[in-house]
This record gives sequence, structure tokens and C-alpha cells, in this order.
Amino acid sequence: MAETCDILVSGGGVAGLTAAATFGAAGFKVICVDPTPPVTLRDADGSDLRTTAFLQPAQALLARFGLWDRLSDHAAPLQIMRIVDAGGEQPEPRVVKDFNAADISDKPFGWNLPNWLLRREILARIESLPNVEFRPGIGTKSLFTRTTAARVTLSDGAQIQAKLVVACDGRDSPMRQAAGIGVKTTRYGQKALAFAVTHPVPHDNVSTEIHRSGGPFTLVPLPDYQGKPSSALVWMERGPRADALQKMEVTAFEAEMTRRSCGLFGDLTLASRRSIWPIISQSAERMDGQRLALMAEAAHVVPPIGAQGLNMSLGDLRVLLELAEARPEGLGDAQMLSAYHKARHNEILLRVKGIDLLNRSSMIEARPLRDLRAMGLNALYSLAPVRRTLMQMGLGVK
Repeated sequence: MAETCDILVSGGGVAGLTAAATFGAAGFKVICVDPTPPVTLRDADGSDLRTTAFLQPAQALLARFGLWDRLSDHAAPLQIMRIVDAGGEQPEPRVVKDFNAADISDKPFGWNLPNWLLRREILARIESLPNVEFRPGIGTKSLFTRTTAARVTLSDGAQIQAKLVVACDGRDSPMRQAAGIGVKTTRYGQKALAFAVTHPVPHDNVSTEIHRSGGPFTLVPLPDYQGKPSSALVWMERGPRADALQKMEVTAFEAEMTRRSCGLFGDLTLASRRSIWPIISQSAERMDGQRLALMAEAAHVVPPIGAQGLNMSLGDLRVLLELAEARPEGLGDAQMLSAYHKARHNEILLRVKGIDLLNRSSMIEARPLRDLRAMGLNALYSLAPVRRTLMQMGLGVK
């Protein structure tokens, strides 16, 4: 006999746990599963050292469902987003453009939080919700759908019958594959290093993205660490160069990253282990299947530029919630899921394409093209209407 619930969430990453907590807080009965138990300690093996910047619409969603109260004390506000072109002969700034949230809002652009801490706090919120159950160490194996419900077999042999399955199970999503939904994937030959640093020069709540070649080098504010200013650093490079940096002895690595940072924050000191992962763009052919909604990396993957990844995912969640609350009796039916696909798919394709172009521009090696990029950056960002539109797009405002 299958267990029943309103919503089965496949995947317990940040997006999946957030979906489980918000649907649960909205009154739905939710079961969330993930084959890999979440690591919730900063320095433990397997901890996710990436960070997530929650932009304003995402923060409002978390606040509505009781998650932001748990997170706000740990968050570093992002007041200014700074773009630096350092593509000259030496790694030094030659074009610097600031986007200040004060120009369009009385709030910061967003708030930055480490992913390991997000897992810890969202899990604590889930534990306070009697209608939500999280099962770590258990994955989804098969999906059988009818017009009235979906039946999912789990890796422990249990069967769950749900009105809606939400696939948050990653870029190789088992639920997406089981539904036969294809994807378009772009590989860049890039990898990203993610880690934390401390530095003598305060970040002043400025997120700094430095473009030279190989990909962006981005420092995002974190709260002070051991009494020193601290930032999360994502360093994108072509694969062989990234692998060499990952293996580099600490002192040499610190000298290399200080040089790549143009010395803007003084000498950078490694404040965590280094993690590394491949960079791709990917988008699903559809956002929905029978009784199935694709969300987060099951639906779209983008390079880590402009804090778009998880904020796109929470855009998915916001639409799903609105549709579920507007017609709870139609949860997971064809009308709801068709409306979800229509609301999200074209916007996602546009954002994936835009971030792809930004990433390709940032990878440029040839000096004349880097000079052209700097001129374009200077001209584009100097136009006030363009700058305002870019800031609004970054916040998810149409």
C-alpha cells in the first residue's frame, strides 16, 4: 500500500528543502527525499562552500513562509554590485562600474548566505512543520503517472502516491529522465573554484565581479570570520587551469588569487577548503510532465554570474505556490502544470541565453577582444536607462 501526500519533492538541496518548507508552511502535506544526507557544518567533508545571494523577490518569499527569521542574522547585505574589467596587459582595474541598490530601492539588492548554513536552517524550519517529512539517504527510483496522481518508488522500496511531484533533483534529474523530458546542454570547458577568504580591506557590502579571461572572479560579502572581513569567492577558469589552481600549495595559491583580484582587497587569505565543479548551461525542453513540475537545476543550470541560479529556482517556486494556492483542488493537474510551463519557460530561456553571453564575454583570451569588451562595458553601463534596466532585471523585476 503506497503512502500518500500532496507533494513529493525529489531532491534535498537548498532549492528542494526550500520548496518542502514553503509548501509545508502553506498547508500542504509534503515528503522530501534526497539520496545524500545534507552536510550542515562549514568545515565537514562534503560541505557546500558555495554561497547564495537571495535577491529581493526571493527574500520576500522566504519571509512570508517563516524562513527569513532564521536566516537574517547570518546574512551579509549586498548594497552595491561592482563590475571590474581588468583585461589589460597587467591584472589591474581599467573600467569600474557600480550598481547601487539605492538607485532603485530602499533595500539592498540581496543578502548572501553560505549554502551549508542554508541547509542547516531550512532543515530546522522543516522540523517545526508537522506536515513535512524529510528523508535523507533515500532517493527516487521510478515514476508512474496517471491523470489523477503520480506514484514514485523510492530507493528503500517504499512507494509514495502524490498529487504533484516536484523535481529538484539536479542537472541529471532522475524524475526528469523518468518523464522523458529532454535537455539542451552547453559545455564551456570551464570549472569554478568556490571557497571563503579573509582580507584586510573591508568589502563594505560590495559584491565585486572582476573580468579578465577564463571567466569571472567574483567576491561576494560574508559576515566577518574570526574577526576579519570575509568574502565568498567563485573563481571561474578553463578546466586545466582550474585543476592546477585546485592542487596548488596554499601560499602560492593565495599569491595567485591576490594577483587575480587586482589587489583590491589587499592580500587574500584562504579561509576554507577549496571545492571545484564543472560549468555548464542547460535548459529542459519543458518545465512540466504529467503530475510533474521541474524546478531548479532539474529545469535550468547557468554559470554562477549575477546571482541568478537559485533566484531563478525560487522564481519557479513562487509561480508553483501561487498556482497551488489559487486552485488547491487542482494541485498537480494538467491545467496547473501547463500554466506553470507557460509562466516560466520563455523567461528562463531568455535568462539562460543572457548569462551564456556574459560568460562567453568573460572568457575571452585575445587582447584586442578584451579591449573591445572594456569599451563596450564602459559605454553600456554609462547609460543611465540601460543601467537601471539591468539592475531591475537582476532583481527579477520585469
